[in-house]
Amino acid sequence: MFGQGGGLLYTPLLIFLGYSTLASISTSLFLNMITALFATVMYFRSRLVELRLALAFIPGIIAGSFLGGAEGNFVDTKLLLWLFVAFLVGAGARMVYTYWERTPATQVSRKRPSPSTYIVVALFSFGVGILSGLLGIGGGILILPFLVFAYRIPTKAAAGTSMFVVIFSSAFGVLGHSTFGQLDYLLILSTVLAVAAGGAIGARFMIRTGARWIKAGFGLLMLVFAIQLVLKLLG
Repeated sequence: MFGQGGGLLYTPLLIFLGYSTLASISTSLFLNMITALFATVMYFRSRLVELRLALAFIPGIIAGSFLGGAEGNFVDTKLLLWLFVAFLVGAGARMVYTYWERTPATQVSRKRPSPSTYIVVALFSFGVGILSGLLGIGGGILILPFLVFAYRIPTKAAAGTSMFVVIFSSAFGVLGHSTFGQLDYLLILSTVLAVAAGGAIGARFMIRTGARWIKAGFGLLMLVFAIQLVLKLLG
């Protein structure tokens, strides 16, 4: 629904179910990719993907996600969890705030992005890719507001564009993890159909409604997960 892939919930949920941190992160990235793929089809059919701008994200997001995914195998798992807690708190608060936030009501630009736009997007997407591969989040939680406020793209079109980019950040994050670690293929197979269906349904719902209150509720849920992770880390 919100152009984010779902990794902000997949990762902590899998950890609470008893899977290791690295297995949870790599599985989350794979599920992000499937969710984003099916959701993007729905957005694309409704002409809510700003393709030229989305393509500007691809080089940076590919490099950053692969590097972040590979690095995840060498970073202390407790440090990864504390980083994820910080990200959950920030992202959750940001989503709750959107309930009262006014977003630009402009039309999607069909102009070719300028050279300076490509530079800014490349640097931004590389940083987002690092976080995406490292934490298994996909990066949509950062890409969507960036598109809305930096380039004044309407929320629904930003969600569609973000989901397109998340396909690449998740796919290359998975490749980065698989280079030095192992994927839990049984876990992936047992969940992939559910997230594919959920991605398509969520995108269709977002296209038809604003769903502002659901977005705020999603943010509150992230804050709850953050608190639970803190309690888990503190024993």
